[in-house]
Amino acid sequence: MPLKVAPSVIAGDQSNLGHEVRAITAAGADLVHLDVMDGHFVPNLTIGADVVKALRPHSPLPFDCHLMLADPASFVRAFADAGADRISIHVEVPDAPNVLRSIRDLGRTPGIALNPDTPIEALAECLPLADFIVVMTVHPGFYGQTLIAKALDKVSRLKHDSRAFGRDVAIQVDGGVNVANAARILAAGADEVVAGAAVFQASDYRLAIEALRGRTQVS
Repeated sequence: MPLKVAPSVIAGDQSNLGHEVRAITAAGADLVHLDVMDGHFVPNLTIGADVVKALRPHSPLPFDCHLMLADPASFVRAFADAGADRISIHVEVPDAPNVLRSIRDLGRTPGIALNPDTPIEALAECLPLADFIVVMTVHPGFYGQTLIAKALDKVSRLKHDSRAFGRDVAIQVDGGVNVANAARILAAGADEVVAGAAVFQASDYRLAIEALRGRTQVS
């Protein structure tokens, strides 16, 4: 199966995000990825639930909200109400298992993310509660970083571990994804990629998305 592609709008034209969401939808994206940063858990500040709500009418695609927040428990309802379909939080935050339960209780798809330096053993309590896992291949906080190749070693292990629970949990790779490394990411066992600059800095979004899937080449 080709990789699903979730363009991250943090890399798009911030003055015209509605247009960018419509453009990646027309270009064949699978998901709209929204990076939410609080300036505490990560050293950057991005969008809030009001922006997600404002963007929701611009696309029928699933909204994939990655909460890089020190206190996600206080905000998951706001993002669910704003139109998020999938909500991922970080295993590094307190009480992550209960936050995952609350996401599911709100009728949204819960995901768990882990940073490059976090061992997969940290996911033990969360793995049975998440429907997808976000393997960070950069240190979160800024887009445009280079993929940390060693972090990909977690992908195949997590695929095996999730199947050991009798579940086929989707694995998403987030950070430094581009056409040059997409095949390696797929070979590692990933199901989805988050792509920022690889899509939004391309002259043709559709060709960029298809290239990440391995179906065509970008000149």
